[in-house]
Amino acid sequence: MNKRTTEILVGLFVLLGAAALLFLALKAANLASFTTSGDTYVVQARFDNVGGLKARAAVRSAGVNVGRVTGVTLDPQTFQGLVTLEISKAMAFPRDSSAKILTSGLLGDQYVGIEPGGAVENLSAGDVITQTQSAVVLENLIGQFLFNRAADSGSSQGE
Repeated sequence: MNKRTTEILVGLFVLLGAAALLFLALKAANLASFTTSGDTYVVQARFDNVGGLKARAAVRSAGVNVGRVTGVTLDPQTFQGLVTLEISKAMAFPRDSSAKILTSGLLGDQYVGIEPGGAVENLSAGDVITQTQSAVVLENLIGQFLFNRAADSGSSQGE
């Protein structure tokens, strides 16, 4: 091969590598959605603590993506986190379904998990999911563990 052909192949390889890195960065940041979800409806859920939940986080039920978080705000009246969820119309959840903020892995991204209820009526656009479970904050768990260990060691020394 001559020098020009080698330079062209190296350039193509570098461009392919840059495109792969861009693809991975977009997927890691949850900004690239390469699947079309079709029609959706919007519901809201109130949480006492949303943890590190961010907009564009996944909404899953039984481990399957069924939607996306479109917004996380603070309600000025109740001082609760107000999470707006966009759910595929193909997934009709009962009105008494519950929502939890869960974590992928030990220190992974957070997402909203929906557990279907048993009501006959389904959620519709604009409804609010009332049964929620807030995020588990790792720092709070560590603090409770350390506090309990200190309390246990203090009570055993007094005996």
